[in-house]
Amino acid sequence: MELGAWGARLSEAQKKQVAARMKNRLEKTYVLTFNKEESIFKEEDQLDAMSGATDSWGKNFTPGEQYKNVKTNSQVQNQEFYGKQFLVKDNLQAIEWKMGSETKKIGNYMCFKATASIPSDELTWYSFSWDKLRTAPTASVDSTGIANEITEVEVKKTEIEAWYTLQIPVSHGPLEYWGLPGLILEVSADNTTMLCSKIVLNPQEKIEILAPEKGKVISKKDYQETITEKMKEFRNNRGRSRG
Repeated sequence: MELGAWGARLSEAQKKQVAARMKNRLEKTYVLTFNKEESIFKEEDQLDAMSGATDSWGKNFTPGEQYKNVKTNSQVQNQEFYGKQFLVKDNLQAIEWKMGSETKKIGNYMCFKATASIPSDELTWYSFSWDKLRTAPTASVDSTGIANEITEVEVKKTEIEAWYTLQIPVSHGPLEYWGLPGLILEVSADNTTMLCSKIVLNPQEKIEILAPEKGKVISKKDYQETITEKMKEFRNNRGRSRG
């Protein structure tokens, strides 16, 4: 949680009080169901601790139900944006893992460390930030209407730290993370950490893993462009209404 300039005026005790109140909003619980080749990752339904209702604004920019198939290198994700359903179909996120020698135990599982550096926009394609508009590439145009110079922007990358266990030899993990020789039990990226709190192997009740099917079919890139254009319209409409 980053409190910005407002937080700078708070004492450490006040910051702890704010963090305690926000705990239920900042922490979320997800379930990863998997077999050797496929997985489904989705959030458990939870009421907003502040209002007693689901956080409808936040759901526009959070990951929906995600299906991954490591054999076919495919991903299908259900996303809702302002009441419209999208079915995002694409390849799995390409990750070049660097295998480390460090180990630690998570629960009863011995885990090994791996790291990677991934373009931030590729990790959070389902989300939106006004910073993306402010840092977009720009072009200078002459009187003929032809662009003669394009200013590229440095690609921001997110450093990833993952811990996986060879005791569960599948290549699955939460969200976009996959491709290690064992199940990922912990992953840290930027200011977010996901930690496995419970594992159930060979459950008595068989769970069928099915890809989402409802929504307008679209790629990750096209989905990001779609929500960016909609947010530009939202901003422009607000500006006109104020005027």
